[in-house]
Amino acid sequence: MMKSIGIIGAGVAGLHLGLQLRQHGIATTIYTNRTAEEVADGKVMNSVAHMHVTLELEEDLGINHWTEDQYYYTHHYHYNGWGEERTFQGQFASPSRTLDYRIYLPRLMKDFTDRGGVIEYRDLAVPDIQDLSEVHDLVVVSTGKGEIGAMFPKRADRSPYDRPQRKLAVGFWKGVERCDPNGVGVSVVPGVGELLAIPMWSFSGDVMALLFESVPGGAQEPLTDQRYADDPEAYRQLTLDMLKEHHPTVYDRVDHDEFRLQSDSDKDILQGAFTPVMREDYARLPNGKFLLALGDVHLTMDPVQAQGANSTAYSARVVGDAIIEDDVFDERFMKKVAARRNERLEAANDWLNTIIHTPTLPQIPKLFSAMVNNQELTDEFTENFNHPIRQIDLLASEERVDAAIERTSA
Repeated sequence: MMKSIGIIGAGVAGLHLGLQLRQHGIATTIYTNRTAEEVADGKVMNSVAHMHVTLELEEDLGINHWTEDQYYYTHHYHYNGWGEERTFQGQFASPSRTLDYRIYLPRLMKDFTDRGGVIEYRDLAVPDIQDLSEVHDLVVVSTGKGEIGAMFPKRADRSPYDRPQRKLAVGFWKGVERCDPNGVGVSVVPGVGELLAIPMWSFSGDVMALLFESVPGGAQEPLTDQRYADDPEAYRQLTLDMLKEHHPTVYDRVDHDEFRLQSDSDKDILQGAFTPVMREDYARLPNGKFLLALGDVHLTMDPVQAQGANSTAYSARVVGDAIIEDDVFDERFMKKVAARRNERLEAANDWLNTIIHTPTLPQIPKLFSAMVNNQELTDEFTENFNHPIRQIDLLASEERVDAAIERTSA
């Protein structure tokens, strides 16, 4: 059977899926409203890290074009906001990679078209997506806000919040020294929020993505509310002040004379907030056909534990495998996809929602305080960034944290 698949969105979800389908000769069209050149010339989109489980998927797809050491890191360097002893570090079993998505996505768009995939550049509304369901055997929706996202009902059992739990600000900064061995700084301050200092590779080479995750109403919130473009020097100084007051292990790595955004423009900073949500896997259209949810449309997660892109890449692989093996895209197909991917996606979702809960749930300070002097537990927690099911098994409750501390202390 000759299949035709339409994918809404040219993010990591849509591109990974499209590339896998083209590997198997399946006719695939990606619909997006931005060209590769517009993506490359646009604002920073995120501060994504690809864990080694995602890199394995990329190797299989033949799209890991970035193999030099400067793209990779091996450690998490923690500053713990609880207790007297506050610093510790964990190591991954295999390296993870960071790369500016304004470099990554355009290259994957080229890979997709080089393999015979088609990209159509257009804005889409709900009626357009319904029309596309008559053109393709299956339409997968991997991006879309407002009415498009609302096509997939929210799952109340996995969406506990009705407002943002963090206000976000990420900038790509020069003048912050990398750790040795290379790694991500993870700084947690109760009542204030988190900072991830992520060694990133961008257009100017080595930069540090400083992702501030601020508790609404907390001391760090001005980093989201104060606009960089209004007064760049004031925002730069505000960032330094926040680092000095709340995140000393990162502040100590700053060269004040060199500290600036890599482009000296607001293209290299992103500010905002969103409510975490998990939506239903599929929706039935009036014509009887089904839409399948993927990526941010299906699962919108806070980036504090680096699970968004990694969960999306996993989900895309599950969807691709199901499309390759099946010829009928009915409700049975939709339920099969849901069953295969939901344990891992639900685990990632629950893990993130546990970490960002306000007030902080009691098992979190217990876990972080225990990791200060427990290397086995710290390395397990770190490696579990590749394995969300193991992570939520570790930290879902005080009893689970107690059991993990006892097991690793024996």
